[in-house]
Amino acid sequence: MDKQELLKEYQDVFKGEAKDVFFSPGRINVIGEHTDYNGGHVFPCAISLGTFGVYGSRDDDKVQLYSANMEGSTVVEFSINDEKPETDADKTWTNYFKGMLVYLKQAGYQIDHGFNLLVHGNLPYGAGLSSSASIELLMGNLLKDEFNLDIDEISLVKLGQKTENDFVGLNSGIMDQFAVGMGKKDNAIFLDCSTLEYQYLPLKLGDYEIVIMSTNKKHSLAGSKYNERVEQCEEAVKRLNQKLNIKKLGELDENTFDEYSYLINDDVLIRRARHAVAENQRTLRAIEAMKAGDLEKLGRLINASHVSLHFDYEVTGKELDTLAETAWEQPGCLGARMVGGGFAGSAIAIVKKDQADAFKENVGKVYRETIGYDASFYDAEIVDGPHKI
Repeated sequence: MDKQELLKEYQDVFKGEAKDVFFSPGRINVIGEHTDYNGGHVFPCAISLGTFGVYGSRDDDKVQLYSANMEGSTVVEFSINDEKPETDADKTWTNYFKGMLVYLKQAGYQIDHGFNLLVHGNLPYGAGLSSSASIELLMGNLLKDEFNLDIDEISLVKLGQKTENDFVGLNSGIMDQFAVGMGKKDNAIFLDCSTLEYQYLPLKLGDYEIVIMSTNKKHSLAGSKYNERVEQCEEAVKRLNQKLNIKKLGELDENTFDEYSYLINDDVLIRRARHAVAENQRTLRAIEAMKAGDLEKLGRLINASHVSLHFDYEVTGKELDTLAETAWEQPGCLGARMVGGGFAGSAIAIVKKDQADAFKENVGKVYRETIGYDASFYDAEIVDGPHKI
């Protein structure tokens, strides 16, 4: 988006001059889905679709938030000293901002006056590209900059996850916030979610590109069965610990899981745990394939990830399955799978650049015929984390 347009939007809403404009990216995850809260590995990257924030200082203790993306949006106001989550349905979107403010203040950081903030995102809402983490790290970096807070990015990432878990109520892992906050241009992040050890790996796709495919089916993870999946994995760990001594499923390889799965002795729990274990191992193999330049193997592992998310974890649904399975049939497509929490949202495909237009047209046609409305397709660059523009 154009900076001047954003500044004008702010002026129209708040009747004054803005001070600064910030940008925070969204994210995609190449592979490693639902492994983060299971103590496994992930391979995400920050993307050029994200959230803009236009900031203006105030001389009182009021925060005024305005979203340019919500129809009929009005300014939501609260005090910098108000620590309670918003419960009014029209205002709950502000909790991603408010939570970061509350937890920074609780950690002892000085935020001593109010401000106005206009937000305008170009991430498709509910598309599973992590608009919530984009917002949390936008707020964290904006407050760090404007109030000269002495806090490092990983600490902001952790506060973003705390906001998601405790202030919003979604029991997610740390991947989304880490991918957004620690994003690096043209690189994906190989992250061990149990230790937070990470390394940047150039995402070298040669003649191929990543195409993002949005189902355009709105969803909210906080209102989905996401938390139920977290609880099911925790119950599987509890049962395995009759004989083992593990904290998370990510500690197991497939052979060990196979030998001890009799302890779980429940069809659903076995499938949930099997996905978490196998997906973690798939991610490790995908990293080796990436390092070796074996894009075809990477593509097969991406396909296998979707199959596991469909049949074992059961978080895909007709819309995502239609996108992925149709993508598999297209010339020039190495692999495709759902990304994010699931239950709608988006999928990605690795597609040969010179066949990308035909790919989008063909997949779009099948999706429209099958689902009854259009999917959307996005080409996104891999970018740095949050910054002032």
